[in-house]
Amino acid sequence: MLMHLLEIVAAGLFGFSFYYPLFMAYLWMTGGLFYWAHYERHDPAPDSPPPLDHYPPVSILVPCHNEAACIGETVDALLAIDYPEFEILLINDGSTDETPMVINALAQTHDRVRAVHLAENQGKAVGLNTAALLARHDFFLCIDGDSRVDPHCLRWMMRHLVHSPRVAAVTGNPRIRTRSTLLGRVQVGEFSSIIGLIKRAQRTYGKVFTVSGVMVCFRRAALHEVGYWSPDALTEDIDISWKLEVRHWDVRFE
Repeated sequence: MLMHLLEIVAAGLFGFSFYYPLFMAYLWMTGGLFYWAHYERHDPAPDSPPPLDHYPPVSILVPCHNEAACIGETVDALLAIDYPEFEILLINDGSTDETPMVINALAQTHDRVRAVHLAENQGKAVGLNTAALLARHDFFLCIDGDSRVDPHCLRWMMRHLVHSPRVAAVTGNPRIRTRSTLLGRVQVGEFSSIIGLIKRAQRTYGKVFTVSGVMVCFRRAALHEVGYWSPDALTEDIDISWKLEVRHWDVRFE
């Protein structure tokens, strides 16, 4: 009797481990194809975003911890964004390299750039919360300090926030720049499948489970309702996504 029960359990576990990935793969592929047919197929070219009724100003929040080597390149890409009004807040999260001097120099050189300094490293969530309190505008674009944005990103992402007052966040589509190493090539496949395909499918099914922390646009009112980012959360992107979803805010993919 016990052996028969163990055989049933083993067969069930084998069936789950073998068929579940296949089922989910077909689910994601079907959702991704529907997303393309329903949304992307009708969109204009990536460098020709559709016009908006109005263009609310945006605060761009960039937490930085030891990003001296790349933050200049990140800011150059941000300054090239094609959008009427935005500010850039560079948050030095207790860096131990030359990041404080670099972002101070950037703030002195460019009127759109402001430097914020934290005395010690407290994590990305605290950096974002601090910047949110200092931001002048009601929409936030949050990116990592080592990333580069497309010049049309705000026009594409803000169309969701402008057209629907129930949209709290719009997650972007990150792409890997470093492809010369084995890890970089593995990440290309990971981001193409997990970010590119699964998030398209989740958008089709009505719920994007988590935003991509590397690039996401938020509505301040929604963040204020859920209490902003949790400093004790292991991953701030999953935490803030679920807090917004629980309060029935909409999260979308672009």
